[in-house]
Amino acid sequence: MPKRIITKLNTWFNRKTIVTNLEVFQDIIIISLCMSLFCVMLIRLGDMFLSFLHPLDLREVTSDILFILILVELFRLLIDYLQTQKISVGAAAEITIVSALREVILRGVLEIPRDQIFGISFFLIVLTGILIALPWISRFFNHVRIISPEISADDTDLLSETSIAAD
Repeated sequence: MPKRIITKLNTWFNRKTIVTNLEVFQDIIIISLCMSLFCVMLIRLGDMFLSFLHPLDLREVTSDILFILILVELFRLLIDYLQTQKISVGAAAEITIVSALREVILRGVLEIPRDQIFGISFFLIVLTGILIALPWISRFFNHVRIISPEISADDTDLLSETSIAAD
């Protein structure tokens, strides 16, 4: 009896099993976020169309359109994460840029204090730098390959010999 309990506990606390279960829970969280974002998009879209029945407030319509675009981009980011299990830094930077510009457009440049304008400008410059540097960074990390710890040195020799023989 104790041996069976120990083996069952070992299978429960197996690293691969734990990681697999945590990834499933993470996917469930991401899927629920996607469904919530989709519902919020539909609600905001309905509110925007209902606002067309009243006299148009250009600032409110612009706010709704930009907010829906931000939600669409967040939805796309989450879908990309579900497919590749990686966050797209470029898409996240683009979403952040649009969000910062939305706030500036809504409040108006003349209504924002000068210090905040400088802060937002510096923030946008940094995000633009990230977007520009991203291709160079990805090329650098493509050159750096990490060999899986499960593959021993003998296995890599065998793999290189089979690839040479295939050529």
